[in-house]
Amino acid sequence: MKLLKSFEDFIFEAASWLIFYPLTLGRIMLKPLRTMEYSDREQNDDNEHRYDDALSPPLLLMITILLSNLISAAAHIPPPDATSSMLKTITATQQNLTLFRTLLFSLIPLIAASSLVRRQGKKLSRQTLRAPFYAQCYLAAFCAAFVAAGDVFLRRPELNNAIGAAIICGGVAWFLVVQTAWFSGKLNIGRPQAALLAAWATFRAIVYMLAVAVPVALV
Repeated sequence: MKLLKSFEDFIFEAASWLIFYPLTLGRIMLKPLRTMEYSDREQNDDNEHRYDDALSPPLLLMITILLSNLISAAAHIPPPDATSSMLKTITATQQNLTLFRTLLFSLIPLIAASSLVRRQGKKLSRQTLRAPFYAQCYLAAFCAAFVAAGDVFLRRPELNNAIGAAIICGGVAWFLVVQTAWFSGKLNIGRPQAALLAAWATFRAIVYMLAVAVPVALV
């Protein structure tokens, strides 16, 4: 009976994603800062009612990466060439590939959250990182959707590569603009300084992503 109950809960939860996934993405697109504030408030709720009317940020990021992988597969875009044993293991299944890419993209909200905590003069800990990390996962998920859509155009020769590049650049620009406003509001600093902080945090995250991806491709 406990197993059946768990299965019932899973079916309901998975089915509810069909409603709350596009709803949450729409909120991020139209009101990104308010959605991030919503995430901050939800951290104070109990586990049962947390993110009751939306998808939790890490889950949204993972589902977005999964959907992008499925879309790439449907568009017959081949996975990265498995040049190493570790890369062969990662690309062997959609589950492994989704988890690895989610971990890579999660470095973006992690670096941004740690930058905020340090600028606020707080001790760097799981407790202080959690709220800004969750809020940043909302931005990372939406940006990942742009990058995935643009990548389809770039990797299909019959499609317009310029459109793909424009989609990716538009997503990155949107991300940096919102990131700038977030840093500015949280730290009470001017937009120019916040823009530099957002760009520096994103650059560091990309460097760390490469530091993880390159050895995986070689080992």
